[in-house]
Amino acid sequence: MTPSLKSALTRFRIAAYVVGVGLLVLVLVAMPVKYIGGNGSLSSIVSPIHGFLYMVYLGVTLDLAMRLRWPALKIIGVMLAGTIPFLSFFIERRVHRQAVADLEAGAAKTHASA
Repeated sequence: MTPSLKSALTRFRIAAYVVGVGLLVLVLVAMPVKYIGGNGSLSSIVSPIHGFLYMVYLGVTLDLAMRLRWPALKIIGVMLAGTIPFLSFFIERRVHRQAVADLEAGAAKTHASA
């Protein structure tokens, strides 16, 4: 695995976790406080932060997708994972496992043909 690909994968993993935690805070804490407690101040702070972090996640995901040459539907699916609570954690794990396996398979093919 090249250093630039490894760093792109690391950035993706961090972004997926940060967005996942931010979404959980928004959905499980800020929104209930707003709609049940009648106090929207926490939501007005957490919502824009989550929105910004989600945009970062989209950029990081696109960077990784271009490096790994993902098909368009996979890119869209991984990007949408940041909008569903808990899903970004599962998708991050699957993407990491798949990327490492694909890269190891590619390296094995390269060594076998040499």
